[in-house]
Amino acid sequence: MSLDKPYLDVPGTTIFDADQSRKGYHLNQFCMSLMTEVNRERFKADERAYLDEWAMTEAQKQAVLARDLNRCIGLGGNIYFLAKIGATDGKSFQQMAGSMTGMTEDEYRAMMIAGGRSIEGNRVIGEDGDAQAQNQPQGRVGLKAGV
Repeated sequence: MSLDKPYLDVPGTTIFDADQSRKGYHLNQFCMSLMTEVNRERFKADERAYLDEWAMTEAQKQAVLARDLNRCIGLGGNIYFLAKIGATDGKSFQQMAGSMTGMTEDEYRAMMIAGGRSIEGNRVIGEDGDAQAQNQPQGRVGLKAGV
């Protein structure tokens, strides 16, 4: 990483900065390709073959295949590009966001209507709020994998 990044200590948050943009360039370009019907159909017909046409890392390809959006973000994906995968799968943005927090769509909607997550225990990594890695469905696995 090229600069001091004090925002790396925010739990449950990956900032899409220049480094993330470079890391995820091919992943995000793949996502944008899903804006055309012909590419969506090609992807749905053989996901692996379509992914292999892109200069993505194997980890990025595996994250897409698993629909692990948290991992995709950690590997440079931007949520607005990743939404194209959800749309290809017939998922709403709300369904995708819920899956990233381990909540159902209804639980996620209710949380957001109620004002979102509390900042209590979620100001910096190491506290015990609900956004902390140890309280998320991916838990410490994402941290060990570099997400």
